[in-house]
Amino acid sequence: MRCAGKAVSRDVRLVRALVSDFFYPGVGGVEGHMLAIGRELVARGHTVIVITHAYAPDRTGIRHLSVSSPTTSEPQVRTLKIYHLPLLPVPGTQATLPQFFASHPLIRTILLRERVQLLHAHQALSSLAHEALLHARCLPLHAGGQQVRAVFTDHSLFDLQGDAASVLTNRLLRFALGEADRVVCVSYTGKENTSLRARLEGEKVAVIPNAVDAGHFYPDVTTTRSRERGSRITIVILSRLTHRKGVSLLTRLIPSICRRHPDVDFLIGGDGPGRVVLEQMREKMNTVALTTEDTALPHQLERVRLVGNVLGPTAVREHLQSGQLFLSASLTEAFGTTLVEAAACGLLCVATPVGGVPEVLPQPGRMILAERAEWRSLRDALEVGLERVRAQQRGEEKEMVEDEEDDEASLRSTYTWPRVVNRLERVYLEALAQPPVTTLDRLKRVWEKDADARGGSFGALVFCIVLATDVVFSCFLEWFWPGEEIEKVWSDEGSGEQESENEGSEEGQAEVESEDDYGDS
Repeated sequence: MRCAGKAVSRDVRLVRALVSDFFYPGVGGVEGHMLAIGRELVARGHTVIVITHAYAPDRTGIRHLSVSSPTTSEPQVRTLKIYHLPLLPVPGTQATLPQFFASHPLIRTILLRERVQLLHAHQALSSLAHEALLHARCLPLHAGGQQVRAVFTDHSLFDLQGDAASVLTNRLLRFALGEADRVVCVSYTGKENTSLRARLEGEKVAVIPNAVDAGHFYPDVTTTRSRERGSRITIVILSRLTHRKGVSLLTRLIPSICRRHPDVDFLIGGDGPGRVVLEQMREKMNTVALTTEDTALPHQLERVRLVGNVLGPTAVREHLQSGQLFLSASLTEAFGTTLVEAAACGLLCVATPVGGVPEVLPQPGRMILAERAEWRSLRDALEVGLERVRAQQRGEEKEMVEDEEDDEASLRSTYTWPRVVNRLERVYLEALAQPPVTTLDRLKRVWEKDADARGGSFGALVFCIVLATDVVFSCFLEWFWPGEEIEKVWSDEGSGEQESENEGSEEGQAEVESEDDYGDS
């Protein structure tokens, strides 16, 4: 494989930048995904930096996450450097407002200072990721170096012709992904959705699923045996409490299940605007039980517990091991990492048949899919799962339990981060092998791709003006502060390996944190 006339080896050590608004200390699938691949790449000897926004009250500047390499016997410690830019997210979300050209000087300085060779942006809803793709293409070639290559991973699904937000996001995504050399999706459904939204060629898009840390997620044999002797069944939920994650379905489903099954409890982990709705539902259930004296509805506040955010893999594992069934009521889902984590912990999963969920657990013994993303259909599927759990408690499905143990071992060996990063590195090499792109090529691509879309030539003209303005601004920055004058980080024989101690004293803001400080629920 060749890059700009030079051969690219799989053993080459690269400097990669992961960019997104969604990172620690935020909680979610994108945050955990970025942290996991960053750890794995650093452990393999690559230099990895993360660019994200600041978090209140004081998480700004530069932080370092220490990561020990599992492939070497010597006590070698590498670091994952995180740049928290002085940008605050929109209240109620983790995404920042579009900065357009204001973020260009910061991103340019970081990429040049760190000698970044490949930029990997994440999530279609991240303004910072889109801007980084645009600005990275404007960097000049310094000292015979190659152009910064770009990869984008899309973790979400959107309607092709939905509300105004979906239409606008799709249009911006089409513009931004034109700057990416390769695109990664977490499921085949996501690949189809992203390809249609952004009008991408099929060979440009790769499918690489998420994974789980096999060392963190496993069944608790002691707890499982004690649960089998008990009479109550706990249904576990773990997700952001938003409309997209099915809060509207849960408010109808939970009261119905509690009325029909007095031996069932719910344990809900996660936070978001939908938590208030669930608390109101629980209070209403308790009021109905007290006024009607219905013996099937005792102690509703105890039967439906909301525990808030579950931070860290250990806490997530303990949360999942507290039940026998895992419920996913999402209205849209590109992959569903928590389904894999729950199955690895030995839980039977019940889910809505949306997005890439049917691809996650193809084994019929591990997941029950509802016929539709509707609360009655989900209730029917959940009741099938409840009957299976009760049969296991009575000891009537011992052979199925043995098969499920084999499935759990298969899941932990299939969805592993080393396998994911192996496939991701192949995508990186493909991106590095692409020829340099000129400004004229970029303008031509934008015009040809957007001129026939909704908005016609006017929309294409707007995007061309934005791109041309960014290029002119990049030329001004190069004249005002040439890239050769930007102080570069220390490297060892060009390997890109950083001396994190020197950088900490240099910046005056660097702070070293241990790997245990990070949660990826």
